[in-house]
Amino acid sequence: MDNKTLTVAFAGGGTGGHIYPGLAVADSLREKISQAGRHARIIWLGSLSKMDKEIVLNSADKNGAASVDKFYGIPSGKLRRYFSVQNFFDLFKIFFGFVAAFFILLKQRPALLFSKGGFVSVPPCLAARLLGIKVVTHECDFTPGLATRINSRFAQKVFLSYEETREFFAAGSLSKFVVTGNPVRPVFYEADAAAGLKFLGVTQAQKKEKPILLVMGGSLGAAQINELLWSHIAWLCKRFIVVHQTGQKNSSLAPQNLMEGLTDEQKAAYHPYAFIYKEMPDVIAAADIVVSRAGANSIWECAVLKKPMILLPLEGAGTRGDQVDNAEWFERRGAAIVLTKNSMSETAIQSALVSMSNADNRKKYSAACAAILGTEKPAQKIAALLAEEIL
Repeated sequence: MDNKTLTVAFAGGGTGGHIYPGLAVADSLREKISQAGRHARIIWLGSLSKMDKEIVLNSADKNGAASVDKFYGIPSGKLRRYFSVQNFFDLFKIFFGFVAAFFILLKQRPALLFSKGGFVSVPPCLAARLLGIKVVTHECDFTPGLATRINSRFAQKVFLSYEETREFFAAGSLSKFVVTGNPVRPVFYEADAAAGLKFLGVTQAQKKEKPILLVMGGSLGAAQINELLWSHIAWLCKRFIVVHQTGQKNSSLAPQNLMEGLTDEQKAAYHPYAFIYKEMPDVIAAADIVVSRAGANSIWECAVLKKPMILLPLEGAGTRGDQVDNAEWFERRGAAIVLTKNSMSETAIQSALVSMSNADNRKKYSAACAAILGTEKPAQKIAALLAEEIL
């Protein structure tokens, strides 16, 4: 490999939430390295799942060039905070993941390893530390996950989305923590509201008559959000154009008599989709209000497009409470209304939607989103900081 080529490794996976932000950083870093007169070679260490590989290798920058040059799938075991027999078997997966990552990094000798989190990122971070390779990790949530807590011990720098997240780490090591915000894919900065309206089949005249309410629960959907919408469908369709991403596994679960009793005008106002992928940035741009879960990426993507949000964070035994923390942070800054299990009622939901239906109120929430984002894009800020470490 020639002296002008600079190899940088990325690690992360298990969900798209650990991959897409990393790809945004990879594209920006490649550009920074190119501006310095060198050629970037980006490699990615992810899980053995087909999803990880497809997302990474199908990603391209704004010029159509591949975001990542080489993908390596490694064994990975989930890190659980609770007792499970599976923890015993996953220890072996983690060990074999470490061995695989060690030899990949030994052969490739990247200048730096950037971790975007997830359980698959821990073995590469440990292997990089043992090989003397610089490690930098990023936490997208308000409260750090277990993987980030472990990776932070191996990392020279830890990037955070929120200033307050510093408080969750040991006081003696605060100098290595840098607040960058959460990186968002460039397509969201380039989203076109007119293209979104065209995809939805909604005219500007219709949008002026009724605000567009986008309801989504992630790629798999959210049964709670779906049921909430379906139980209020007549009330909603009377006041909004409702764009509803049900999730692929929930698309067939709508009540058979859902549309009974609705007027023709109300029926025309309901636009259900099992899943919206490449058009989603444009659809969000076209929307006036977004009802969503509070995953870190979806919140920041909506904030980039300055959309007022009503957030219904995921709660319960299957989560560490990160979505509640994410949502409440945005609410404290005036960018969202949050409805948790304790505050959710028919009155509260309708009250939030009535408030958001007021155009002047929506402008206040949009302005709060703009204030959170500032002027520098997180992906570019992170790429600049990484470039400082290796150029």
